[in-house]
Amino acid sequence: MKEGLKEILLYGLVSISSLCILAYTVHMFVGGLVEKETEQLIMGGVVLTAAAAMIFMVRDVLKVRRNKLDNHTNEQQLK
Repeated sequence: MKEGLKEILLYGLVSISSLCILAYTVHMFVGGLVEKETEQLIMGGVVLTAAAAMIFMVRDVLKVRRNKLDNHTNEQQLK
C-alpha cells in the first residue's frame, strides 16, 4: 500500500474512534440528568464541534505539506 493511503486510513480510524469516545463521554456526564433528546442534542453539538476542529487541523497539515513540497521543488529547479 502507498504511504499516503496508510496514513489516511489510520487518521480516519483514529478520528472516528475519538468521536465515538467523545460522544460516550458526554453520555456518561449528562446521561440521566437531562431528557434523552437534550442529551442527544448535546452529544451532537460536541461531536460536530470536535469534527470541525479535526477538519481544520487536517486542512492546516495539508497546507503545510503542500508548502514544503513546493519549496523543495523550487530548490531543486534552482540547482
